[in-house]
Amino acid sequence: MEDGIVISRIPITDKRYQQVYDLREEVLRKPIGLSLKNEDLTSDAINAIFIAEKDNKVIGCVMLYPIDDEEKIKLRQMAVDGDWQGKGVGRMLVEAAETYAKQQGYSSIILHARSVSEGFYKKLGYYTTSSEFTEVGIPHVVMEKDIF
Repeated sequence: MEDGIVISRIPITDKRYQQVYDLREEVLRKPIGLSLKNEDLTSDAINAIFIAEKDNKVIGCVMLYPIDDEEKIKLRQMAVDGDWQGKGVGRMLVEAAETYAKQQGYSSIILHARSVSEGFYKKLGYYTTSSEFTEVGIPHVVMEKDIF
């Protein structure tokens, strides 16, 4: 892997899940004045959780969440440590998630992208399927990619 970065899938029972939680809190919630402490995280148990790790530190994460559609799965909670953003970690995580989704028989991945991240996903082949809407207080769009 690039720069000694290892991508792996972990269950919520893995000790590294705490680092995933902390990273999501730092990157996704604190900047918008929210906290995961106020959210129901029980669905994390049914997510496929992917981490990017360097020197035993989780530097990125993303989750795949099964939705009520046997063809599609939802990519969510993408977070990359600020020091590692723009260095390919997010791309590596998305590619690992796409490979897993294909292996599980899904033909498409959908996601709610923060509008500021829309360009990142477009570079990876995702296309926008909605107009802008507000989620967790900030602008988002729905995006999708066919992976079959």
